[in-house]
Amino acid sequence: MRKTASSAMLLSALCIFSGSLFAGAADQVSVADAYVRAVPPGQPNSASFMTLTNGSANPIVLKGAESPAAKVVELHTHTMSDGMMRMRQVEKIDLPAGESVKLQPGGLHVMMIGLQEKLVPGEQIDMSLVFDDGSKLPIKVPVVKLQMQMDNMKMDGMKHDMH
Repeated sequence: MRKTASSAMLLSALCIFSGSLFAGAADQVSVADAYVRAVPPGQPNSASFMTLTNGSANPIVLKGAESPAAKVVELHTHTMSDGMMRMRQVEKIDLPAGESVKLQPGGLHVMMIGLQEKLVPGEQIDMSLVFDDGSKLPIKVPVVKLQMQMDNMKMDGMKHDMH
């Protein structure tokens, strides 16, 4: 009886410990300023942007994202090649310990291919960020009108020119 009780306690402790390990990466990452671009009718793809902050003392790897709003959701970046900006898929996005990584137009972003629903400005879509340890961070991502973002980018550019 005593051996069975200690085995049960040990098994419970291991389950609790492994459960907390499994949820680790998702629990350590915070998301700020997330949005997905609204697109004109008939446009099958869109992109989502956000700032990811790794609040842990260890590096974390974002390996993907999921959303019912699109058939395929991939991590992408833009690179300059032969004088042209080209978009390409990346396998992962490294989140260094204690640092923030910005997913933004012209850089790293979450690509949504084969939209399954209309992206209506003012509404939100569901998305889950998937980390290399298997943990997932569910987030609500606001849909914003493309023009608003273009105006903001122009404003940011003017701010930089003024310095």
